[in-house]
Amino acid sequence: MPTATANRPSAAPDADVRDERSELTHELLEAARNTTDARERERLLDEVILANRRVAESVANRYRGRGVSIEDLHQAAYEGLVKAVHRFDVTVRPDLLTYAVPTIRGEVQRWFRDHSWMVRPPRRIQELQWRIGRSTDHLAQDLGREPTHAEISEDAGCTRAELDEALGAYGCFSPPSLDRPVRTEGDAIAGEVTLGEVLPGEDTGCSAAEARAILQPVLRRLPERDRRIVYLRYFENHSQREIGDDLGVSQMQVSRLLDRIIRDLREEIA
Repeated sequence: MPTATANRPSAAPDADVRDERSELTHELLEAARNTTDARERERLLDEVILANRRVAESVANRYRGRGVSIEDLHQAAYEGLVKAVHRFDVTVRPDLLTYAVPTIRGEVQRWFRDHSWMVRPPRRIQELQWRIGRSTDHLAQDLGREPTHAEISEDAGCTRAELDEALGAYGCFSPPSLDRPVRTEGDAIAGEVTLGEVLPGEDTGCSAAEARAILQPVLRRLPERDRRIVYLRYFENHSQREIGDDLGVSQMQVSRLLDRIIRDLREEIA
């Protein structure tokens, strides 16, 4: 007769999967280090990447629900994983994930900084983000996996609400160009104020929508196709693939177009 204990979920299967992945990864990395065939080395490293894709996706999933498609987050995480695998030295440290997880997280956060440029988070959030990043890194090394939100908040000494607020703000970085002098509608002289000064401060409930309204004059000067790309990406939260389908171009072309548009906007703001 089955018992309640028999029906309880066990963490053992997950631990077994992690152990198998870790063992396979180590064997592949050792083989890649010892081979003299460049093509064979690349093949082995590709297998390492495939074996650890779920880890990259797990890191990326922490940032879902912030106005960015999960497809784009996964792509950034995969790029971080590829960088980590190719840079990792198995003779220095035995466990790839102690190096890969921070690298993947950094790549995802860098993606946010490059593509989400509307609002700067307040200093208290930036400081909390630093504590959270430090806690996440050393917990990942100690646990051999990506820590849960509960584990991170306890280690960082913050509440779950504060953790969610800090993680959510990763989509609200602004580039240095927003600190440069700009002209706003109604200004008589360009260069008297910065966009950072124009945007409402921490206590006024500044939202991304308000920042977008301030940027409307700059956005209106974009070519029609560029305006549509910005609208689909930042207002409708379409993925790069969806935008490509709309425009009849590849996802890679959309990525390059977005990089160029953001660069043009930064120069225009400056």
